[in-house]
Amino acid sequence: MTVRRAWIERDGELAVSRQCELAGVARSWVYGAVGEVLDEMDLVLLGLIDAQYTCRPFYGSRRMVVYLEEQGYMVNRKRVQRLMRVLGLAGMAPGPNTSRRHPEHKIYPYLLRGVAVVRPNQVWSTDITYIRLEHGFAYLVAIVDWYSRRVIAWRISNTLEAGFCVDCLEDALRAHGRPEVFNTDQGSQFTSEAFTGVLKREGIAISMDGRGRALDNIFVERLWRTVKYEDVYLKGYASMSELLVGLTEYFAFYNGERPHQSLGNRTPDAVYASGEGGGASIVDRFGDPSGPSSASPDTAGKNLASTVGA
Repeated sequence: MTVRRAWIERDGELAVSRQCELAGVARSWVYGAVGEVLDEMDLVLLGLIDAQYTCRPFYGSRRMVVYLEEQGYMVNRKRVQRLMRVLGLAGMAPGPNTSRRHPEHKIYPYLLRGVAVVRPNQVWSTDITYIRLEHGFAYLVAIVDWYSRRVIAWRISNTLEAGFCVDCLEDALRAHGRPEVFNTDQGSQFTSEAFTGVLKREGIAISMDGRGRALDNIFVERLWRTVKYEDVYLKGYASMSELLVGLTEYFAFYNGERPHQSLGNRTPDAVYASGEGGGASIVDRFGDPSGPSSASPDTAGKNLASTVGA
């Protein structure tokens, strides 16, 4: 694989994607999300960083350096920051390390703090996570219905281009209609005109996580932890094709068979179809709890602590 990767020329007559295809090399093995060449040690470190971040998404680059040292890897902070950018990761604590934003893209306000989610298709949200493969890595995007925790749609890609996120969104809209509110982080894929244009076309209110806010998209963060510990880390997928087959099976299980404690041990499919037994509310810890954005009395007690469990 290392020899074949050396065949790839950035400035060659053929596009890098075509060279990778001919050489039998994954593009993600040659280029990271920000156009950087990755070596074998980078890929090892990416796997360790991803696993630790899945457990502790509040870790920034400083804490990640300490963690890697404990695992026997002496890595400076600059390298860790670079690798976290490749994964699109940033510690949840407020500070300079935030989601990769595009300086020219419009950022929308967060609309869901203190709002009670009381029906399916009221709020959907999305995010991207990294999945380590035997040779390279992949990115997974998923759209989740907040009321039922149902995975509405998902796609994988070996680059962080916005296209696969837009395709996932279009899949969800075709299959399930329109949500009232769609929430994302401030990553460039979701702030792009290609993505927000679809939401505006459909008349969907756009909500984006606040910078450094750990709880704004907690339901998708919890999904990533569940998927990785119940499937990805156990199976150790080698290729994109294996990953596609494996995730197809897992998400069918997750939606249709796996009981969720927060749903009264019902499945997301059952709650989504019936419109009963779900719900969510991100508690407004920064505003007036008696204000107009607070959760309604009939959902009192159905707060974050009781709804994020899978």
